[in-house]
Parts: sequence; structure tokens; C-alpha cells
Amino acid sequence: MKNNTIKIIFIGLLAALFFSSTFLINRYIAIDGGHWFWSATLRYIYMLLFLAFGFVLFKGFEYLKILVLEFFEHFLFWSIAGSIGFGIFYASICYVAESSPAWVVATTWQFTIIASLFILSFFGQNISRLTWILMLVMFIGICLINFSFITIEDIKNQIFSVGLIVIASFAYPIGNQLVWEVKNGRKSLPNIRKDILKNIFAKVFLLSLGSLPFWLVLSLFFEVGVPSYNQYICMIFVAIFSGITATSLFLYARSKANSSTTIALTDATQSGEVLFTLIIEIIIFGALIPTSIGMIGVILVILGLVSLTLL
Repeated sequence: MKNNTIKIIFIGLLAALFFSSTFLINRYIAIDGGHWFWSATLRYIYMLLFLAFGFVLFKGFEYLKILVLEFFEHFLFWSIAGSIGFGIFYASICYVAESSPAWVVATTWQFTIIASLFILSFFGQNISRLTWILMLVMFIGICLINFSFITIEDIKNQIFSVGLIVIASFAYPIGNQLVWEVKNGRKSLPNIRKDILKNIFAKVFLLSLGSLPFWLVLSLFFEVGVPSYNQYICMIFVAIFSGITATSLFLYARSKANSSTTIALTDATQSGEVLFTLIIEIIIFGALIPTSIGMIGVILVILGLVSLTLL
């Protein structure tokens, strides 16, 4: 159990490192003038193309056909899971990137640690009191990191950003948990082939396909123009690093979780995004070094994560 927990933490933190590229590149694109809608949509278009090519290359065209047929056979489920877990989540993240630094988005996003516990409880999973306490400690640390950068002049914008990311922080674990529940045979959900659910890349592909209806509907409400040249290029890296690599690592770690505590632990490893994003932004973009309050927050996050491994 202990070895499995350490493995989950390592894979989860590795996913967090790749996930941090999302916040940094999205912020760069926003500063460059690219529309947030294309930053979001291109990621999933590229993911679908890369994954489809990989399936054909390594498993043959017949396997890709099986996945497409699976999608249409359970169109409603994959559209709901994909639209919530990928669509609402990433649309909110990209929209906020237009007005907020990468560290703000990455830090506030960690509310998903707490949101995950509520989602797990809603699906009938039991969460220990100690897990709740440690998660709360980590969240306090995240708040301290955020507080160390707050400015009164920009507080309205920050409140709006927090609201959108709170929505995203619930959407992402809901989408993932729906797939986890199906994989573990929840009777109220459709009966999907287990061999497909065991393939991490297949799940990412089906969730990405499921998000397409959301992007089509969303495009009707915004004048999005055409993608900028930099968006075409940068979103390739986001698709590879965050969309495919990070998401696959994260879902793999989650699939190895055999209890509500280890599921919560997997979600908690994403707090590493704060540290990775902040360090990279300081080195590359010259972001300010955290104050003493911010450093206390960092320590609390690390202590909370380490303590969870000892449960």
C-alpha cells in the first residue's frame, strides 16, 4: 500500500509538472493577443489528431474505428463527461488567462483539491476526517500564496477570476469521476467496454471527442475570429505536454487509486502545479519571488502532501 501510494504521488507530481505548461503558455498567448477560445479549442483538436495518429500507428485503424463507434454508442455519456471535465474546465482556465498571471490561475485552480472531496462524497465515497484536515491545511497554504500577491487595485478582477476557476475546479473532477465510476461498474451509468476504459489514451480521446459539442455551442456566443500564428504553434506544445502527457499520467495515477483516500491524494498532487508554475515563471518571465507569507503557504502545501503519504 505504501509503495503504491508513493508511486501515485510521483506520477501525480510528474503530471502536475506537465500541467503547469498550460498556465504559462496560455498566459503568453493572452499577452500576445490570441483569443482564449482558440487557445482552448486548438488544444483538443490537436489532441484528437495526435491520439488518432497514434492509435492507427500502434494499434491499427480498426482500433480507432472501435473508439469512434464507442463514442457514438454512448454519445450522451461521453458528451456530458467531456463537456464538463474538459470543456467547462478548460474554457474557464483560458478565459481567465487573458487577465490574470499564470501563478494566479495555477494557485486558485488548486481549489480543486477541496472540490474533489465534495465530488467524491457526492458519489458516495467515504473521506476520512484526517484527509479533510490535511486537504484544508494545503488549501490554507494555497490561499496564503495567493494572498501574498493580491493588490487592492486589481481586486475586482481577481474576484471574478476566482469565481471562474472555482467553477473549473469542480468541473474537472466531475468529468474524471464519471469515468472512474463507469470503470468501477456503477449501475446507474452505461456499461462501457472495460478494455477501452483500461486504456488511458483511449479515455483521453473519448473525453476530448465528448468536449467537441461544448466547443461548437460555445462558439455561437462569442466572436472568436481566427487563431493567431503563435496559437497554432503554442497549442501544439500544450496539447502534447498538458493535454496528452499530463492528462494521461494523471488519469493513470487515478486508475491505480484503490480507495477514496488515494483518489483524493491523486487529486492533491496537482497542488504541485503551483510550485512548478511559480518557479518557471520566476526564471523565464521574471515573476516576483513570493513574500514570507507566500513561502509559509508553500511549506504548508508540501507538509500537507507529505502527510497524506503517511495515511
